[in-house]
Amino acid sequence: MTSRNMCVAAAALAITGCGGSAYKAATADRSAPQAQFGFREALETSSILPDLPAPPEERVASAEYMVDEPDPDVRPPMPAGMPQIAYRYDYGFRVDPEKLVAVEQQHSDLCTKRGAQVCRLISMEHFGATGDYARGELRMEVRADLVQEFGKALSRSAESAGGELFSSSVSGEDLSKDIVDTEARLRARTLLRDRLMEVLRSRKGSVADLIKAERGVTDVNEEIDQAQSWLAEMKGRVAFSKITVDYSSASPSGGGFWEPIRWAFGSMGTTLGRTIATLLLFVTALLPWLLLLAALVWAWRRSGLRLWPLRRKRPASFAEGNGQVDAAG
Repeated sequence: MTSRNMCVAAAALAITGCGGSAYKAATADRSAPQAQFGFREALETSSILPDLPAPPEERVASAEYMVDEPDPDVRPPMPAGMPQIAYRYDYGFRVDPEKLVAVEQQHSDLCTKRGAQVCRLISMEHFGATGDYARGELRMEVRADLVQEFGKALSRSAESAGGELFSSSVSGEDLSKDIVDTEARLRARTLLRDRLMEVLRSRKGSVADLIKAERGVTDVNEEIDQAQSWLAEMKGRVAFSKITVDYSSASPSGGGFWEPIRWAFGSMGTTLGRTIATLLLFVTALLPWLLLLAALVWAWRRSGLRLWPLRRKRPASFAEGNGQVDAAG
């Protein structure tokens, strides 16, 4: 009897424990947050955070070989020593004599319309624009990164007027070493000037030292100004390329027999003028000496001097004696 009562008591206690656990779970479910995506849903669904990448595999760094893949978003640094080259471009156009001045003016307008920040007109000249001969020259400075485009524009302009490009050349001067040396010298002189100025500000040293420092500042400032000017000039030559355009008339056709005669008649006035000019130069150079020689001759004649003495006449007795001797002989 006693054993049966103990089994009933144990079963009652087990039922009581299960009921308590179920009550606690139901109470927790009812007290959970009831938001749109609450604590309960968070427990049931996966995390809203993005999946983290897997930890990188351990790599053993070897002293002999280890390569990392480059990052495509990181640009490689520019090389420290970029070449600093001053370029010069020469173009030669053959144009009809009557159109040469117009073509040259069109090229000049192409330069001036772009502004001084792109193109700078240095000089323009033309001569001999009459007859079958004409020639011109145009000098400009064009920004280095636009010089190729500008050269093509010059060719198109000349071809539209019936001209042709018969010569072109490019030459360059490497100024890299000069620029680097000048910049280094400028930094050194600037540092020296700062030290001298610090000595003057602190008033350390004797009066003689302060005077030397002041003179040193003056000399260093002069060297700095020269270096800055030279550096700016070299960088300007690199930034702006020089362009020289030469214009000439169309090549003359071979005129056969009459061409030399026509050329002779055409140059008759020029030849005569050169001959007269040569005679004038000769007379101009010789005239002062002729006047000086005439003055010397006139003074010599007025003085009555002779270049050599007159021969004296022999005595008559001496001449007769010689005659007698000759007769006796």
